[in-house]
Amino acid sequence: MIPVAQALDHLFAFVGPLPVETVPLRRAHGRVLAETVLAQRTQPPFAASAMDGYAVKSAEVETDALFKVIGESAAGHGFAGTVGAGQAVRIFTGAPVPQGADFVVIQEDVTRRGDLITLNHNLSSGNNIRPAGTDFTAGTPMPAPRRLSAGDVALLAAMNVARVPVTRAPVVALISTGDELVMPGETPGDDQIIVSNTFGLAALLEDLGAVPRILPIARDTKAALRQVLTLAAGADLIVTIGGASVGDHDLVADVAAEMGMQQSFYKVAMRPGKPLMAGMLAGVPMIGLPGNPVSAMVCGTVFLTPVIRAMQGLGEAPAPRLQMPLTAPLEANGPREHYMRAVVDAQGVADAGRQDSSLLSVLATANALIVRPPDDPARDVGDLVDVIDL
Repeated sequence: MIPVAQALDHLFAFVGPLPVETVPLRRAHGRVLAETVLAQRTQPPFAASAMDGYAVKSAEVETDALFKVIGESAAGHGFAGTVGAGQAVRIFTGAPVPQGADFVVIQEDVTRRGDLITLNHNLSSGNNIRPAGTDFTAGTPMPAPRRLSAGDVALLAAMNVARVPVTRAPVVALISTGDELVMPGETPGDDQIIVSNTFGLAALLEDLGAVPRILPIARDTKAALRQVLTLAAGADLIVTIGGASVGDHDLVADVAAEMGMQQSFYKVAMRPGKPLMAGMLAGVPMIGLPGNPVSAMVCGTVFLTPVIRAMQGLGEAPAPRLQMPLTAPLEANGPREHYMRAVVDAQGVADAGRQDSSLLSVLATANALIVRPPDDPARDVGDLVDVIDL
């Protein structure tokens, strides 16, 4: 068995950033920006009013001052003339401040009679003008790499960036193995269960911006497994689920070896997830996950997530950890690193109860993993522990 950190190093050695492609802005959300892009314009491109009111000269702003309204400036329809002495232009939020004016009196501070306005007492402070370039100027960079959020997309739109260079989304072939499995919606036999890992991992991959390809279930024969593995052609990563242990029906390692896989490691010193395997098959990285549902999902967080991020150009790093205080005690840990399903609340973190690697109901209630080092002693309430967010 090798430590988790060493297993990750092996996996990172298999992968690198995928090629760059350019996509329309509408398809950029959730993708990873691969190259720094520059704003194509200044925002706002002109001095703009921050309030509804009247544009005047600041030197003339005083209580009871009288102005004649000579026009209007609205968003998309500015005032073409120049504001002179004793003159005002009715202006609305976001509209260009007309030439000659450098102050916007808010409408609540004005009394209007026909085309004349008088400034009231207790005028509000500030000129209520947003200078040109307050948000950004032409040439302002959006640095890469970064996963593009909704806010990033809005900013790119304002920058007038219509097409975005992003890392190609990794395509991941998912293969569940075992005679005991049937697809959701089917009627299982007396000795069968519904396949769950494939769908949970597919959702995890989609959240990461990858493209999962769910392949047919590989039955417990070498011929069936070999046939399904051939269907993974064209994927950037192959992930098998189950069949990676040492039982009579665990065939993944043997079949992959017969197909030319160069195995990098087998078994990791962690729980859940010990029977983890990885190698290269026909130039494509392959990861064999354990079949227990929780083991597969935990390994998805610990291994697949960092690997996908590396393929997207986001760097090589394990899942980030925080330190949080325990709200319930923990017994001493065993010789393997333990990733315990846990629940984080405002007070801290506590294990989520039963840690059996087959219990998806416990995983579904968890929002974090407590990471216990090998041979970690018993922990009391208030002790700080490492936590991975789910």
